Amino acid sequence: TMMFGHVETLDERIEHLERIRQLQDETGGFTAFICWTFQPDNTDMSHIPPAGAFEYLKTQAVSRLYLDNVPNIQSSWVTQGEKVGQLGLLFGANDMGSLMIEENVVSQAGTVHHLTVDSIRRCIQEVGYVPRQRNVFYEYVDNAEEYRSRPSEAILPIMQT
Repeated sequence: TMMFGHVETLDERIEHLERIRQLQDETGGFTAFICWTFQPDNTDMSHIPPAGAFEYLKTQAVSRLYLDNVPNIQSSWVTQGEKVGQLGLLFGANDMGSLMIEENVVSQAGTVHHLTVDSIRRCIQEVGYVPRQRNVFYEYVDNAEEYRSRPSEAILPIMQT
């Protein structure tokens, strides 16, 4: 993971991504990458303005491009909320994350978002993807046909013909 948006510079963010990239080249040990913004409420750094949704989505998109050797990029609806988490699927994420039984890190800072299985599926389908259930090893554990979404037009076409 990479928490950002508090005291680091843009150069330090890129350095963090470079270290992950190099370590992944050496070991192949990462199954996923998750970036998330610092949640300042209820912390000693509550005076720091939070990084917004645009900064989060830009960082996630750059992460997807830079970390092309990491197979999965997870959108952080836990810190960003449902709609930005959903948009993350259009900014490089191929994983919406999982249900949270108990979350103790960002909730201590006052950020609490909850989604149900049906909410996660709906978010994925609304942007034109087929939701799939996986385990922690990124192996599918469901029947894909059960979750097929209806065929839809491209949400954001790359070019019009």
